[in-house]
Parts: sequence; structure tokens; C-alpha cells
Amino acid sequence: MPLRWWMALLLFGSSTINYIDRQTLSVLAPYLKTEFRWTNTDFAMVVISFRLAYTIFQALAGRALDKLGTKRGLTIAVLWYSAVAMLTSLASGLRGFCAFRFLLGAGEAANWPGATKAVSEWFPKAQRGLAVAIFDSGSAVGSAVAPALVIGLYQAFGTWRPAFIITGLLGLAWVALWRVAYHPPETHPRLSAAERSLIMEGRAAESEHDTPSSWLALLARKETWGIVLGKSLTDPIWFFITDWFAIYLVSKGFRIENTLVGFWIPFMAADLGNFAGGGLSSWLAHRGWPVLKARKLVVLFGGAGMTLLIPTIATSNLAAIVTLFAIATFSYAAWSTMALTFPADLYATRAVATVSGMSGCGAGIGTILSTLLIGRITDRYSFEPVLIGASLVPVLATALVFLLIPDRHNVRTP
Repeated sequence: MPLRWWMALLLFGSSTINYIDRQTLSVLAPYLKTEFRWTNTDFAMVVISFRLAYTIFQALAGRALDKLGTKRGLTIAVLWYSAVAMLTSLASGLRGFCAFRFLLGAGEAANWPGATKAVSEWFPKAQRGLAVAIFDSGSAVGSAVAPALVIGLYQAFGTWRPAFIITGLLGLAWVALWRVAYHPPETHPRLSAAERSLIMEGRAAESEHDTPSSWLALLARKETWGIVLGKSLTDPIWFFITDWFAIYLVSKGFRIENTLVGFWIPFMAADLGNFAGGGLSSWLAHRGWPVLKARKLVVLFGGAGMTLLIPTIATSNLAAIVTLFAIATFSYAAWSTMALTFPADLYATRAVATVSGMSGCGAGIGTILSTLLIGRITDRYSFEPVLIGASLVPVLATALVFLLIPDRHNVRTP
């Protein structure tokens, strides 16, 4: 297998551990709510603490990664969030959890901009959709693995604290591997001459007339806003599911210990959605479709699929709920893979992490606002208005992508 695909798998490992760390709280939420007597609004504040830091530091991390480089930047970030994950075991109440989740969000903010930048460094444009699908599928795999792992640890130790320590240790192991295995393609000692030539020729074609870019220059471009607004309106759907699905199932009368398979299925469906979206767009590009037109076809199908959260309102059948959530997560993941690929398609390598960070910042703002609304709406009413909104907002996001991002684009950085 070409070395660049091993790099994609290495990035997949980071994304998987990233999501295991963040999902530890969500899986333990029913137990923590009981122990600390939290309302849904209280839990929302813990979630928002993470989102606030994640939002602020996504833009800053993207810029820092473009300055520090991928290897150094991700090393610092993963060391940081792994240490914080372990320290969360010391939390003793709402304020402590809010503080540790804020610090966790600050570290985890660098993962997706860094991975996107690495893809732009290592992959020709036609292969980036599949490469992004590989690393982004770690979010679904981590979300799927976390329930069984965390519940198993909780039951084994009889308390929630060791779960945070053990999941945090996974990141430290990944950093050790990353430091040994990752180098830029220009200097990687195990990269063949033929593969290096393929990568560098693609980079040279995209970097022609490349100049440094500023935030203001990037924000002056409508395609930047297409990426930012698209992520801002769709990422809250994913985080609604990752943060609230356990609580939603409990609200439907299910015990979380008895629904581990049901909890697992939507996240594995998201994993399939990553590969379906990335694979389809790459296949179409290889068959002569303009790359951006191929990406937007996947966006169209993904936006339509997310509307299927609405029918869950009408049923209390676990199989039906899980199936509809699985279709929605599959669709979201295909959509998201395209959104993560757009920066590498539209901008030269030195600006990719910056644009990715901008879109992550916008997504964070959208997620903070939606989390506040979810906590208040579900405390006062039910999950039904939330599900309706979560189904309809992606339709607007899809329309904005089609409006602001053209079907064809010459890759340039302002």
C-alpha cells in the first residue's frame, strides 16, 4: 500500500481517540446527572464549556498549524488534550467539569485542521475525498467504541473516574507513534521516489502563484463563507446526536445498559457514510467529473438524508429510532466529508488549516447556540422541536453550499 494511505490511517487513529475522549462524558451523562443532580440545562453548560473552547481555538489552531507545521502542531495538541482527559477524573461538580471540558476543547480543536492540512500535503486532489473519509471516519468509530469501552470500565471499577484516565492514556500512545512515523513527504525517509514525485507534482500545480493569505483576504471570498456556513449549520446535528443520544434514549424509556447495540449502530452508519461520500466523489472525479461538482452531488444526497430525523417523533420502537438515526448519521457523515475536503480543493496548502479552522470556529458557534436551545427546550417541553429543527437546518446548509461554492474552481490562495 502506498505510504500516503498509511498516513491517512495514522490520522484516523488520532480522530478515533479524539472522539473516545470527548464521548466519555456523553456516555456517562445519565450516571453523572444522577450523582450530581444535574438538569439537562446543567449538562448543556458542561457541553457548552467544551464547545466554547473548541470554537475559539479552532481558528487559532488552524493558523498555528500553518505556522508550526503538521507534525509539531498535532503533537502539542494531542499531548494537551490527553492530559486534560485524565485530569477530568478529579472533577467534583459542575464547575470542575466545565473547567476541564473547556481545557479539553482547547486541545482537541487542532485535530481536524491538522488532519485536513496533512491530507493536502500528502494527497493529489482527486484522492483527497477518500483520504478525508478515512481520517474523519475516526469520529464515528470513536463514538461507536466509546459506549462499550466506557460502560465496561464503569461497571468494572464501580465508578466513572477511571474511564477518563484510561481513555486519556490512548492519546499518549498515539503521540509516541506519530513522532516516529510522520514526516512531510519532502523528507520522509521511507517514501519511494515515484510516490514523492506524484505528490510533489500535484502540490506544485496547486501552489502556482501562491502567496501568503490573511483571514480578511480569505473571508472576502464567497466560497469561504460557503464552507463556514455549511459547517455551522450541519455540525450541530452531529453533536446533538453524540452529546444527547444517550439522554434521548433514556427519555424514550430505555435503559442505556440495554441499548448498547442501538447506541452503536448510528455511529457505525456514520463511518460508512464517510467512505460512501468520500469514495463516491473520488470515483466521479476519476471518471472526469469536475471535482467540486462531484463533491456537491454528495452534499445534495446528504442534506436530504438528514431530514429523516423527523419521523422518530412518531415512534417509541427502538429499532425504528435507531434505523432513522443511522440514516441521518450516514447522511451527515457523507456531507461532512465533503465540507472537510472543500478547503483542500479550493485553497493552496499553506492556507488549508486556516480555512479549516475558520469553518470549525463557525461550526462551534452554531453548536454552542444549538446546545443552549436543546437544554432549555428539552427541560421545558420535549425532544420533538429539536428533532424537527435538526432535520430542516441541513436543507438550508445544502442550499448555501450550492449558492456560494461554484462547480469549477482554479485552486488559488488570495
